[in-house]
Amino acid sequence: MLLEIAELVEDELGIRFEFVNIGGGLGIPYRPEDHPLDLVTMARDITALFDDFRTRHGYTPRMYMESGRWMTGPHGVLITTAINHKSIYRQYIGVDSCMSSLMRPALYGSYHHIDVVGKEHLPMTAVYDVVGSLCENNDKFAVQRHLPPVVDGDLLAIHDTGAHGYAMGFSTTAGCAPRNCCCAPTARWN
Repeated sequence: MLLEIAELVEDELGIRFEFVNIGGGLGIPYRPEDHPLDLVTMARDITALFDDFRTRHGYTPRMYMESGRWMTGPHGVLITTAINHKSIYRQYIGVDSCMSSLMRPALYGSYHHIDVVGKEHLPMTAVYDVVGSLCENNDKFAVQRHLPPVVDGDLLAIHDTGAHGYAMGFSTTAGCAPRNCCCAPTARWN
């Protein structure tokens, strides 16, 4: 699509693009049922599009992308503690983190998989809104999420926060931004 727009702009206005930027770049599998990108097929198809453009125009614009999410996203986890429950027309789990630690769900409803640490293999028989500790109606990490039963003190692991968690975080009157820890792939937390 970008190459088609570049072609249209060049044909209509005589502007020759030196580069196209595909923006956010490569996605990651946020949901357990999602599959990672097939980079070999994707590279082959993109190369074919650029080769075709070169055949028709005698040049190819450079392609840029911001691939930070693909490189860092899967390597971050926000660990938070369940601190309270509320049962009204829905079941709520309050946690000791808030949207200042992970903005994406609050800003645009992004999905981040959540595991209840130590209960990953239990049936997901409960449905919760997992909410943060700020007094904001959009301070939610998950809405109507199927999870195993959660009790106060359970640790929740919110996955794929490496690209956006700390980078988009901020300090609030509720506290400071969360700590960052770098670990080897074989690290174990006690």
